[in-house]
Amino acid sequence: MHLRAVRNRPSLPAALLLCLLAVPAGAQRDRDRSFEESSQVVAVEVPVNVVGRDGNPVRGLTAEDFEVYDGGERQTITSFEVVDLISIRQEREANPGKTLELPSSSRRHFLLLFDLSFSSPTSVLKARLAARDFVLNSLQPTDLAAVATYSLEHGPKLVVTFTPDRAQLARAVDTLGMRRVHDARADPLRFLLESPGGLGDQSSGVGQNDLVLSTDIEVTEYLRAISNYAERVERTFEVGRISSYSRALGDMARALNAVKGRKHIVLFSEGFDSRLLIGRDTTEGEDQRDQIAVQFGTQWTVDNDARFGNTGLQNDLHKMLEEFRRADCVIQSVDIGGLRAGADQRPRASGQEALFYMANETGGELFKDANNLREPLERVLDRTSVTYVLSFERSDLKSDGAYRRLKVKVKGLPASARVSHRAGYYAPRPFKDLDPLEKNLLASDGIAAAVPRRDLDINVLVAPFRNTETQAYVPVIVEVGGPSLLVGHKGDKMEVELFGYVSDAQNQMRGFFTQKVEMAKARKALEQTGLKYYGHFDLAPGNYRVRVLVRNAITGRTAVESLPLEVPSYQMAQPVLLPPFFIEEDQRWIKVRERTGDSPQAFVDYPFTVSGEPYVPSARPVLRRDKAARLCLVAYNLGEGDLELEGRVISADGKDSPAGGLAMVERTATGISGLDKLIATFDPAGLKAGEYVLHVNIKDPKTGHRETNSLSFDVIH
Repeated sequence: MHLRAVRNRPSLPAALLLCLLAVPAGAQRDRDRSFEESSQVVAVEVPVNVVGRDGNPVRGLTAEDFEVYDGGERQTITSFEVVDLISIRQEREANPGKTLELPSSSRRHFLLLFDLSFSSPTSVLKARLAARDFVLNSLQPTDLAAVATYSLEHGPKLVVTFTPDRAQLARAVDTLGMRRVHDARADPLRFLLESPGGLGDQSSGVGQNDLVLSTDIEVTEYLRAISNYAERVERTFEVGRISSYSRALGDMARALNAVKGRKHIVLFSEGFDSRLLIGRDTTEGEDQRDQIAVQFGTQWTVDNDARFGNTGLQNDLHKMLEEFRRADCVIQSVDIGGLRAGADQRPRASGQEALFYMANETGGELFKDANNLREPLERVLDRTSVTYVLSFERSDLKSDGAYRRLKVKVKGLPASARVSHRAGYYAPRPFKDLDPLEKNLLASDGIAAAVPRRDLDINVLVAPFRNTETQAYVPVIVEVGGPSLLVGHKGDKMEVELFGYVSDAQNQMRGFFTQKVEMAKARKALEQTGLKYYGHFDLAPGNYRVRVLVRNAITGRTAVESLPLEVPSYQMAQPVLLPPFFIEEDQRWIKVRERTGDSPQAFVDYPFTVSGEPYVPSARPVLRRDKAARLCLVAYNLGEGDLELEGRVISADGKDSPAGGLAMVERTATGISGLDKLIATFDPAGLKAGEYVLHVNIKDPKTGHRETNSLSFDVIH
């Protein structure tokens, strides 16, 4: 379940709205200008799993079969979606090149949580094998998983966030977050454990079952240090550390509410002494002795905590589990106590009852054989392979973060069927009230799902320039409309967060950039223009997906853009045409360039030049009908001789437009073998105001070979 603003009711006059849409190029477009003076309608999404008596998911249900109650009041289902992972897998197999966009609320999420303080180092080391096997061999391509650890010294620690990247997940399981060296460019969203330069060696061995010996030795020492620390704490205050454990995991559960959809917490632990929670078994003689003490007024000699469990501890654990239920988290407990060996064969109190209690109270299970996790966990996967996503709308929610209980009924099911859904949801609350982990999880959720979001007006341009024969330099230009950044924003100070990631065809993250842009007095400038950011990736030939997220760090308004990218093999010396680069004349943007290294002066190279002179390309040109625009065409290996240039304009409805004219001005000399830069003009005369796509064709009249690329643009009066 998640909340989503789906509609605004404008209070501005319609004529004023039409005027706002016709803005100059520097001001950009703002699709949501009336937000500040509107009442917000919120869509509440509720994923539901229905399992029959045989343990298999129930298929074939429709929206008419469901009833949803919010606080006891029945809601009208406004949207209904069926997510069947078997059908999705079959579609992917039939269309391997097709990108299937699936919102985060419809995906399954698995958090592998390693308990380092209530487990022996040997048990944790061996449990990694089962965890590694699970992430590499059991998850569906649409599943997202994360890895985290818990220790008394550091509390919950997110090693890798929810990601489809199986290589990074395996690396996280191998190392449990232990870093050999501090990386100054550490990924703040936790998609990559190491800087991109170290990924090649790591990913090449991702399918191997044997862990690297040197890593095992270092991780063993790391785990033993944590274990020794835990034992010292245990000698001083056992109940206190369990209470601390409960509070810390409760805080983590509240943060996980930011991740849309159901989360399965696979907890690898030996558990804590269950007698502290449920009390000890007593003999008949002990019972009689305690009864006599009560009868004779010496009840102070009876240790009720020892007999019935510690009440305060029970309350702490109850609060923790309530937080997990409210965040739609199911704990799947894995008892790894049986994996002890050798020097770790020390007496320990059973923790199975505590692990069972945590799993049972959240709708999960206790798995006792940690050596064979694939079979029981795959049963969990099978039961959740069909999800019904129900949506309803509320326009009366206060932004106070209040918790609202949900109930879902399914008609016509036998009594043996089981309906599983989240217990409730939180009303929206101001972004500034979220803690840092929640904010990071919101951002990583948007990056992982890669589903476009339009709270802000952004446009992104990517292009693979040849760097070497085996690697491309890929600039990423992000334009953010200033007026959209100011919606709901108070004061002159502005903070904008930018995150860029690139994943390959196997969903492995291959690079990232991130930056927070702080502007002290930005309102006046942003009212007239916007922010323009320049970053880059270094990529080998292949197919990729570029994911960009931009967020107002004060209001939380966010935009997500996802673009396919093909990096050609320049070593093959085949013809390549990059997208047309419109040369901006109006350069009133607030420009920010990516910095590399520790020095603020260490900038990346700049590839947008003509005859040695730099220019600024537009990610989405905004053209006036009465003025022709200049553009630069960059190509490789076109050959010598005359070239023919053709332009084709496609309108928003997919139809060819006869208006608009493209003409070549000159073919410039670059002095670089195989590199061409052509200067051309495009005249939008005759085009009505609206959105278009310009398709550029370069033809070699001798061979008849054509190279084509395109770019979207807008026309205004």
